Amino acid sequence: MELRQIAATVWKWAWLMILATAVAATSSWLAVRNQPAIYQTSATLMVGLTIQEVSPDYSEFYTSERLAQTYSELIRREPVLKATAAELGFEEDWRNLRGQVSSALVAGTQLMEIRVVDTDPLRAKLIADGITRQLIATVEQARPQGSSRQFIQAQVDSLPQKIETAEKQIGELGAQLAETSSAREIQDLESRISTLERQVNDWRATFAQYQLLLGDTGVNVLTVLEVAPVPTQPIGPQWLTQVGLAAAIGLMLAVGAAFLVEYLDDTVKSPQDVERTSKLPTFGTIVRFPKSDQSEVLTALEPRSVISEGYRVLRTNLQFAAMGMGQSATTLLFTSALPTEGKTTSLANLGVSLAQAGKRVILVDADLRRPTLHRLFHMSKEVGLTSLLLERQADIEYVVQKTAVEGLRILPSGPVPANPAEVLGFAEMGAVLDRLRTMADYVLLDAPPVLSVADASVLAQKVDGVLMIVEAGRTRTEVFGRAVAVLQGVKVRVLGAILTKVGTRHRGAYAYDYYYYYSSYGSDETGERERRKRRPRSLLRRLRRNVARLLGRTSRRHSSAGTLVTPSTESTEADSATDGGGSDGNDADSAQLAD
Repeated sequence: MELRQIAATVWKWAWLMILATAVAATSSWLAVRNQPAIYQTSATLMVGLTIQEVSPDYSEFYTSERLAQTYSELIRREPVLKATAAELGFEEDWRNLRGQVSSALVAGTQLMEIRVVDTDPLRAKLIADGITRQLIATVEQARPQGSSRQFIQAQVDSLPQKIETAEKQIGELGAQLAETSSAREIQDLESRISTLERQVNDWRATFAQYQLLLGDTGVNVLTVLEVAPVPTQPIGPQWLTQVGLAAAIGLMLAVGAAFLVEYLDDTVKSPQDVERTSKLPTFGTIVRFPKSDQSEVLTALEPRSVISEGYRVLRTNLQFAAMGMGQSATTLLFTSALPTEGKTTSLANLGVSLAQAGKRVILVDADLRRPTLHRLFHMSKEVGLTSLLLERQADIEYVVQKTAVEGLRILPSGPVPANPAEVLGFAEMGAVLDRLRTMADYVLLDAPPVLSVADASVLAQKVDGVLMIVEAGRTRTEVFGRAVAVLQGVKVRVLGAILTKVGTRHRGAYAYDYYYYYSSYGSDETGERERRKRRPRSLLRRLRRNVARLLGRTSRRHSSAGTLVTPSTESTEADSATDGGGSDGNDADSAQLAD
């Protein structure tokens, strides 16, 4: 994924990321604010008394450190915790102490800290003191008691004398060894000296072990260096850390979900997707219609709107493309891969835009299965294209109807035939198109979806080019690519695509929005100020704006016949009755660019 795609994904799903972060942070804060304050106290113990010796042995330091590690684990075991709980009077809850008590060793030293946390500062101190006393008592209980201790003590008292006597004998034997010259005597003296030295080493090892058992050497002695104080400042809850961590987790989950959705979403969403899927250029990007304007030709009603500007951009691109066709008139077919992608609306609005530019335009409703073009312009379809194809006496000048937009005329579908594909394939269809070319600069045909029926493939061979309508975020890339392949398979010239129903957060929409406000208010500063003021509309302002727009359209509706406004409920029902129900399912397809 390119950096630009990553940035676009983040911008698209920024609302979800902000929402997830806010929800996680708020939930964490609500949970933390109800938690009680937590206090911590600690007592410091030293293992051994080697610092009191003039020449401490390294082995004693090593032994003390190992013992400290053992004691740090011992304080969280059942004997010490249970004895402490019994001493403090809550023996039934001794298991809860395991989560309150911890230990820490000061690296490279014989020091050990016993840490206790509790919601009551005084109780934290009492627990720390109790743990300290029970640990020392446990160490004392592990030493020999009674007669065993008396025996060991007697051995410890006698061993120094034995070692001293043996060392004197070794010295005397050494002196004799230096004076004798007999080989036999030398061998005998060396043997006696060796025996005595081994005996002395054994006595010394035994003496050290007995001292360790008695605790008299200073290695297995626990000394309290710092008594646990009563804490005055709480250490928790750390609401800032917890809230920040929760917000970070919420943000990461939202980012992961956004990129997962984007990865699984294989719909066409941008001109880059169109080009990657079909190698076709995108002639225009049309933003989503407001819900109140779904069945309107906005290029005629609101020529300064964002949507109208989008169709003007489409008109300009189309005119440049038509220059290379070398025709006196340009005949284009509008179709899509699937229904309800906005092809009829795009055709109608583009036709109005071309007519506003001074071009003669004829819109042909060639969707003989679900014709809806006549609904947008509020005219009858009793006489139309099928009348020219099936009733050869019909006059094309009479059949083509004028609209309120100067230069724009409509050729309705006429009565819906039983075999639309065969009717569109008649030779008369080519003659009708040739006649229409002499009457207009642009002839735009509305055709059914490519993958639904064969009508579009039949018609596409009789026109100068085909424009594919693609609904952003709905049409899958595989479906769109297959529709283009179907047309190209019958040697049809597919000029490009028009991307419809693009969200207002698309960067192209912001470009149109900037143009609209600049043109309306006259300067960058004023336009930007008005744009910032108008964007965060409240529900009341939206309602007031829509009511005012509706009242304005109602007045225009009664001003003239054949206008480009929404018909009343009665006229719509009457039109539906006249159509015989043949166009019920295509309203969204032809007259809706918004969901």
